[in-house]
Amino acid sequence: MFASLGDFSHMTTCVKKKKLQSPLKCFEIFTKTGGGRILISLLAFRYSRLTAIPGSQLAEVLFTTMDRDAYHNCSSLVKMPRQSYEQFWSSHFVDYIDKELSYSKFFKKYLLPNHPCMFSRRFTEDWKCRKQWVTEEGKPNFQKLLQEFEETPVPVANCNAKEYNANPKQVMPFKEFIHYWKEYIQNGHSSPKGCLYLKDWHMSRDFPDHNVYTTPIFFSSDWLNEYWDTLEVDDYRFVYMGPKGSWTPFHADVFRSYSWSANICGRKKWLLYPPGQEDFLRDTHGNLPYDVTSAELQDRGLFPQLEEACQPLEIIQEAGEIIFVPSGWHHQVYNLEDTISINHNWLNGCNIDIMWQFLQNELSSVQKEIEEWRNTMDSWHQHCQVIMKACSGIDYSEFASFLKIVAENRMAFLNACSSGDSSDYSRHLSETLTTLGPYHSAFDLQRVAHIIECLLCNEDFKLLDHSMLTFQPETMLQQIRDTIQSTRGQHLFYQE
Repeated sequence: MFASLGDFSHMTTCVKKKKLQSPLKCFEIFTKTGGGRILISLLAFRYSRLTAIPGSQLAEVLFTTMDRDAYHNCSSLVKMPRQSYEQFWSSHFVDYIDKELSYSKFFKKYLLPNHPCMFSRRFTEDWKCRKQWVTEEGKPNFQKLLQEFEETPVPVANCNAKEYNANPKQVMPFKEFIHYWKEYIQNGHSSPKGCLYLKDWHMSRDFPDHNVYTTPIFFSSDWLNEYWDTLEVDDYRFVYMGPKGSWTPFHADVFRSYSWSANICGRKKWLLYPPGQEDFLRDTHGNLPYDVTSAELQDRGLFPQLEEACQPLEIIQEAGEIIFVPSGWHHQVYNLEDTISINHNWLNGCNIDIMWQFLQNELSSVQKEIEEWRNTMDSWHQHCQVIMKACSGIDYSEFASFLKIVAENRMAFLNACSSGDSSDYSRHLSETLTTLGPYHSAFDLQRVAHIIECLLCNEDFKLLDHSMLTFQPETMLQQIRDTIQSTRGQHLFYQE
């Protein structure tokens, strides 16, 4: 039976809100229930303040599936209903989730509007890495880490060096990095080698049987890693390990994807800018800053629009907490202590339109750069696609293949729900789609169909050699429509 969130519309949920530089306070919150008044005494720790969402019942109920109400509220949407980001221009708050939360509520309150939030350490307390990789004092357990990964080659960036708008990387044995890290701590967090940061390490791919953490259900509708897992060549699941003082320069995530980042140990400071604010931070050449805290940004001759930008949303992330960073939110991140974190980039039906807009912008930038050769090259448009893929990691043809894989998996799932035959897709994917429920697959298919329709209307996509595509978009679009139509009206989507 698929429960409707409407059945719990009177639920009261207590939500902390992260705030910087607020004093230690104790709040007493009264809320009414059908049986009378309940006193909730809660300590709002530093950087936190407690608020309550009105209601008439206090409940802790976790629903992992997309419910019927959520599906019907968004199934007919063409443009995602993203609210204004103005509330973040002058606010120092993001929602802090410390209670059980239904997937549908997370979907409607954070994914669709593209708003950030923080999950408390209770959501990671059962992870093996929180126990095995961390000492009793809350520090990285170097001995245990060396036992597991000693000879493993890992990517390491130098935070003291700049290469374009990032840090140059080298590959070194894990044991060499840990040796450096120990010396760095012993020398008062300094080294002639600079501040080195192990980052973008595909630990999950290198050690698929380790199972040291579990992706929270809220982030499990993950088209990006689903696609790369199908190809078995890459993924966007990373481990970061760095000493106090290591940092990541100003950027937005790959393909304008979502990201989630969990601190296994240590603390981070995040500076986040809502989408659109980054344009006020560009210099006179149109380039984004490498470091948004740099004094050079005060040069109005070089950064003429800086005063129009809002202040960044500044968030302190403690050990065990998970931050959700929405699509297109540019950010800069600092490790305030010796820190280990797990990060995923991910995409789904809620932000696929943002990815599509990003790809169009990327192609437009390439076309402007080589416009002068347009009339001298018969394959100019194809060259633009090649350059685009070299710069951003994907072109229109691969984007179409990406949509195809996502659609085929969901059509197979919905057909299997009807026939009882699950042999057409992997067990892992089967578990994920089953957990999220058939409503979610139907929503996903509708979003894929919308983007395919956009592709078919796009002039640059029309100029591609469609015989080189792995599928015919018109055919795929009809198959999606047929699948949705054939399952509509069955008990699958309308079970009470």
